[in-house]
Amino acid sequence: MEQRVTEGGEDRRTANAGPGDPARHPERHPDPAQRQDSAPHSDSAPQPDPAQQPNPAPDPATDARRRIPRTDVLLRDPRLAAAADRLGERLVKGAIRQAQREAREGSVPPERVADTAAALLPAGCGGLRPVVNATGVLLHTNLGRAPLSAAARQAVAQAAGPTDVELDLASGVRARRGRSALGALRDRVPAAGGAHVVNNGAAALVLAATALAAGREIVISRGEMVEIGDGFRLPDLLVSTGARLREVGTTNRTTAADYAAAIGPDTGFVLKVHPSNFLVTGFTRAAEAGELAGLGVPVVVDIGSGLLAPHPALPAEPDADTQLRAGAALVTASGDKLLGGPQCGLLLGREDLVTTLARHPLARALRVDKLTLAALEATLTGPPTPTETALTADPAGLTERAERLAAALRADGTDVRAVGSAATVGGGGAPGVTLPSAALSLPEAYAAALRAGPVPVVGRLEAGRCLLDLRTVPPEDDERLAEAVRAARPAAGR
Repeated sequence: MEQRVTEGGEDRRTANAGPGDPARHPERHPDPAQRQDSAPHSDSAPQPDPAQQPNPAPDPATDARRRIPRTDVLLRDPRLAAAADRLGERLVKGAIRQAQREAREGSVPPERVADTAAALLPAGCGGLRPVVNATGVLLHTNLGRAPLSAAARQAVAQAAGPTDVELDLASGVRARRGRSALGALRDRVPAAGGAHVVNNGAAALVLAATALAAGREIVISRGEMVEIGDGFRLPDLLVSTGARLREVGTTNRTTAADYAAAIGPDTGFVLKVHPSNFLVTGFTRAAEAGELAGLGVPVVVDIGSGLLAPHPALPAEPDADTQLRAGAALVTASGDKLLGGPQCGLLLGREDLVTTLARHPLARALRVDKLTLAALEATLTGPPTPTETALTADPAGLTERAERLAAALRADGTDVRAVGSAATVGGGGAPGVTLPSAALSLPEAYAAALRAGPVPVVGRLEAGRCLLDLRTVPPEDDERLAEAVRAARPAAGR
């Protein structure tokens, strides 16, 4: 005979406990050592001090922890079951265990465990969180630079499964990887005889230096040996390829004659680098690609920002087509800057040089995946990108949006006003260029409160106020921005 006794949420079994067994009816068979004398106690007998008695164990009948739902029961909750299909059971079980733990600690009522677990679930499986960029920096490196267009996002989703990335469907044989994206890139830069794509702008320069100048010299102006974000120095990158740097000119002045004097039999190529994150003004001189094209060696121009053709809003920013027409043999650039596409490195120029680079063994290590190719092609062939839209936004329209949002938020009691602002390109592009804009001005405490919201909003601090610059906020996000401000008001204090 077996009896199941439940205690503390666990099962215990006692075997062979018959009607007369002490294990079945312990109250009928007290331990002789624990029997009390039936004679009354004398008044002099010491009595136990209630204050020194141990706390009684929780009554199983009233202990709230016994009402905490089991994991298998919680997994049948429709919200958690749907989340398990979307996010995976492992992640959902982690949220359930956290909610159960909080219930055992008493911070969550047992009947709210399922709600708590559902609230703990992330929006997706990845660790990156979408944010609203209200900094006024169009290409904010810390926020991932260029946001992809709707067309590019759709292309990425379509390419997520099996694709014909290296297959000719008509013949059934292998085809050139990313051929349609490369064709779209050549179409956008008519002066380019060839095009190749690697995983970022630095990789484009590494491939060029390795394939064309390993063990040889790269002639470069001292004024163009730049350092970009996070301590990344261009000279260190180039030297790592096995090339030697031949520095010419000075920080502020380098002429075509300086380059010509340095060229010799060991020269791999001349490198021109756009100082994209700083300006040198005053007594300056810089040789252009056209002046260097006749020196007998390839001229490689790193334009940095990814502008493919001249842009009226950025007349001083170099572009790929103009540099190639001026005589550059090769242009390198980033795809996730002014082009407005995914992170990648662009190589455009003479067909023979591009072919040499594409066939180099290092090219395999630097190649991009099908998702990048899909996003790049959609960026090149699709409608204007969010970067282009922000770059060309009408200042009067931005002011109208800011005044409308500020009026609606003031009606709710928010300390906010519409102010003029100055946006920037960012991402190492168009240094010194400011774009007239408009912003919502809030108390400084809003900056942290907005970053901590369900959909984080990132602004900038200026003169003790938190500014939300609308040039980098798409108009369709205006109401979401207003709701974020309302939600942040309690934490911000007003």
